[in-house]
Amino acid sequence: MKISRLLLLMMMPFVLMAQKTYIHCGKLIDAAGNNMLANKTIIVEGNKIMEVKDGFVTPGATDKLIDLKTKTVMPGLMDMHVHIETQTKGGASSDRFLRQPQDIAFLSVNYAYTSLMAGFTTLRDLGGSGVNISIRNAINTGTTVGPRIYTAGKSIATTGGHADPTNGLKREFSGDPGPIDGVVNGADDCRKAVRQRYKDGADLIKITATGGVLSQAKDGSGAQFTEEELKAIVETANDYSFKVAAHAHGAEGMKRAIRAGVTSIEHGTFMDDECIELFKKYGTWLVPTIIAGKSTADSAKIAGYYSDIVTPKALATGPKIQAAFARAYKAGVKIAFGTDAGVYMHGKNYLEFQYMTEAGMPAMEAIKAATISAASLLGVENILGTIEKDKLADIIAVDGDPLKDILVMGKVVFVMKDGKIYKQ
Repeated sequence: MKISRLLLLMMMPFVLMAQKTYIHCGKLIDAAGNNMLANKTIIVEGNKIMEVKDGFVTPGATDKLIDLKTKTVMPGLMDMHVHIETQTKGGASSDRFLRQPQDIAFLSVNYAYTSLMAGFTTLRDLGGSGVNISIRNAINTGTTVGPRIYTAGKSIATTGGHADPTNGLKREFSGDPGPIDGVVNGADDCRKAVRQRYKDGADLIKITATGGVLSQAKDGSGAQFTEEELKAIVETANDYSFKVAAHAHGAEGMKRAIRAGVTSIEHGTFMDDECIELFKKYGTWLVPTIIAGKSTADSAKIAGYYSDIVTPKALATGPKIQAAFARAYKAGVKIAFGTDAGVYMHGKNYLEFQYMTEAGMPAMEAIKAATISAASLLGVENILGTIEKDKLADIIAVDGDPLKDILVMGKVVFVMKDGKIYKQ
């Protein structure tokens, strides 16, 4: 008993002296209250926010002080549409013959780090080879540094669809990929593909409900799933507590996906009035990816950057995404921030804020789209998206006032994820 008491007394100073981090905020964006607050102190202990206090509170002798009195502090940013395995470059279509999974992994580590340094502490990865699952795991275990990642693993497509990895290949190379590879035909294949994503360790499901721009196939907007197939995917996803993100440019594919019950539509380029009404009726999120449209359209003007089958799709589709976003926002569709990072250079995600505000969304609403709204889309609003007591300490700061100049979102000077400082 005496030894136990002695050990307890010896341990007490260390318990009492546990270090906290005090962050003095000149300006603090209150995403929940839609306000810009002044002169606040955030107190962080471990990986959580313990308190937000008025004024600049003096830390204890053993605590750490971060002085951000001249900066604007906000929740860690969240990008709901990235491809962490890839990054745009001219002639990239040949990479699928040359790059091993190990090569993809090493490149992905760099893209993840770049994203974190840009202030994006959480990403939703919407499709790759499966290496994306390993990158998520490596970040979660501390093996490498990057944002918190929620990944779909391999996207699900129909034969010849936007995420069929064999599009454009000679017949002897293409084979007949199936549900294990994320290629389906019929409701039973769809169920098996969802279950395979669960087996692989994915966090959500990504489908390509219409054609797309960068796949080696002619159609960039036509519907590519039947309603029966889509319902089979969503029903099975619900069984496994998966949310479903649906890539969709064309109106018909969008309508089918929304009626089937997907959580979000990615891009939404050619939406019509009926699409907008369905978005509102079903509470479906739109993740617009304006920067991807602009970037692909610009790249398509460079001779040889894309293949001959991709170039006209990029020129026709890319310039229309911003206007589609503007219509949806003004009509009251729920918007979550997403950029399709990888289609453009990782780390430039902040430009989406510029394009959203150009289209009529106020700066505060754009920031909320990348914080509290994105957290709601993911279903993690109880732990992320705002700076509040007991939430995870994902906190960033920018040099300037984004409500006056949205481009200061590209001037990230402080990054904390899970209570750990990565950039100061």
